[in-house]
Amino acid sequence: MPDAVVIGAGPNGLVAANLLADAGWSVEVLEEQPEPGGAVRSDRGVHPDYVSDVFSAFYPLAAASPVLARLDLERHGLRWSHAPRVLAHPLPDGRCAVLSRDLEATAAGLDDFAAGDGEAWRGMYALWERLGGDIVRALFTPFPPVLPALRLATRLRPSTGLRLARNLSLPVRRLGEEEFDGEAGRLLLAGNALHADLAPEAAGSGGFGWLMSMLGQSHGFPVPVGGAGALTATLVRRLAGRGGAVRCGERVVSVVVREGRAVAVRTAGGEEVPARRAVLADVSAPALFGRLVAPEHLPDRLLRDLRRFQWDFATFKVDWALDSPVPWTADAAATAGTVHLADGVDGLTRFAAQIATEYVPEEPFALFGQMTTSDPVRSPAGTESAWAYTHLPQRIRGDAGPDGITGVWDTREREAMAYRVEAQVERYAPGFRDRIRARRILAPPTLQSMDANLRHGAINGGTASLHQQLVFRPTPGTGRPETPVKGLYLASASAHPGGGVHGAPGANAARAALRHRLLGRR
Repeated sequence: MPDAVVIGAGPNGLVAANLLADAGWSVEVLEEQPEPGGAVRSDRGVHPDYVSDVFSAFYPLAAASPVLARLDLERHGLRWSHAPRVLAHPLPDGRCAVLSRDLEATAAGLDDFAAGDGEAWRGMYALWERLGGDIVRALFTPFPPVLPALRLATRLRPSTGLRLARNLSLPVRRLGEEEFDGEAGRLLLAGNALHADLAPEAAGSGGFGWLMSMLGQSHGFPVPVGGAGALTATLVRRLAGRGGAVRCGERVVSVVVREGRAVAVRTAGGEEVPARRAVLADVSAPALFGRLVAPEHLPDRLLRDLRRFQWDFATFKVDWALDSPVPWTADAAATAGTVHLADGVDGLTRFAAQIATEYVPEEPFALFGQMTTSDPVRSPAGTESAWAYTHLPQRIRGDAGPDGITGVWDTREREAMAYRVEAQVERYAPGFRDRIRARRILAPPTLQSMDANLRHGAINGGTASLHQQLVFRPTPGTGRPETPVKGLYLASASAHPGGGVHGAPGANAARAALRHRLLGRR
C-alpha cells in the first residue's frame, strides 16, 4: 500500500510526488492519458522531422520557481535553451516592440518609440531586482505567505509599499499609460497580461503584465532542449529514482472516503488503490468536488460556491511544420521565441471585449511560438517548428467574424478558425502560408480530450481574475490545498497560486500532507 496516491501526472502532480518521495513516502501516480505530462508534452505528430509542443511551450515561471529549483532538475538531465530575443510585438507599420534579456537592448528599443521610455523600463526593472525574489517566494508559498510578506515589509517604506500595491492592482492599460509615452512598453505589458485571461481594463492585469514582463527580462522565456516533454521526462525519471511509480492509462473515477477521510481511489477498471496517508489530486476543482468526491462528504456551502467557479478563456491552437523561417516584415520578430500579434492595445481590448460578450473574436490575438528559433534541435536546419494559439469564450453565443462559427467544431469550423489565425500571422508575415509543410489543428474539445484539466482548452485551471485568486481560489475562504475531507489535498492549478508551470500547487499540497502527518492529524 503506497503512503500517497497522486491523481494526475501533470507537472503539479509530479512535483507533489517528488516532494513526498524526498520525504521518504512511497508514492503512486495514476494518470488517465497514455503518457504523463498533462499540458507539458511534445511529439512528432505534425511532421516526423519536427518536434512540436502539444500544449505549453515557454517556461518563465519554471525558470524563476523556487519549487523547481529545489528539485535540481538540471542534475537529472534537464537542459534549457533560449531564443536570441525573448518576445516581439510587431506592428502593421513595420515597427516592433522587443523584450530582450539584455536590459540595455530592451531599453534602447523602447526609446526608439518614445524618448525616456527606456529609463522608465529600467526603473521598473530596478524595483524587480530589489523585490522580485521575495514577490516570487510570496506567490509560490501557501497562503497566507507570512515569511515572504515580512521580508517584503522590511525592504519597503510604507509609502513605497502602497505605491507598489496600487500599481499591481491597476488595469494594464492604465499602468502602461502611466509609465510609458510610447506604444512599445504598453504593448509588452498588455500582451503579457493576456497570457492569462486578463483584459487590458481588468483590475490586477497590470500586476500580471508586470510580473511576466520582468520575468522575461530577468529569466527569459526558456524552453526545454528537445521539447516540453523533456521537462516531464526529467520529473518522472527523478521520481523513479526515489522509488515512486507512474501508472498511465488509469482513469480515477472516485475518491474513496471512509469516516471523513480519503483512504483510496477507485479507477475506471474497478481497482481500488489504497493510500495509507494521503490522496493528492492534480485535477480541476470542479472535477474533484463535482465528480470524484461524493457530495455527501462535502459541505453544502462549498458545493454552492462551486457553481460560481469561473473557468478562464477557452483556447484554439494550430501547430505548423514550416519549410523555412517565418517572413516577418519586422526583422526583430525573426529572432524572438514568442511573438504577440495584435493591432496595438486597442486591438487587445477589442479582442477581450468580444470574448467577454461570448463572441468568437473577428481578429484574434495570436501568441506565436518559434520553437526552432528557441531550440535548434526542434526541426531541420533552415526550417521552423511553430505554433500559435488564441483565446475564445467558454460558451459561444455568436461569431464576430464572417464564418458563422458556433462552437460545434466540426471540420468546417476548425478550418475556418485556423484560417483566421493564419490570416492574422499573414498580416505581419506576408507569404507565411506558402511555407507550411504540415499543420495540426487543436480545437477546444480536442485539447480537453487530451487533458481533462483543460476545459475547452482553459490553461489556467480557472480565471486569473482577482475574484478567484488568493483566499478566493478556488472558492471563497479556501486559498490552501487542504479540503473538507481529511487526507485529501487539491494539487492542481485550480488551487493557489494558479496556472503556469511552476509546481507551486503541487508543492503546497505535498507540504500540507507532510505537515499534517507530522502533527498527527488523521
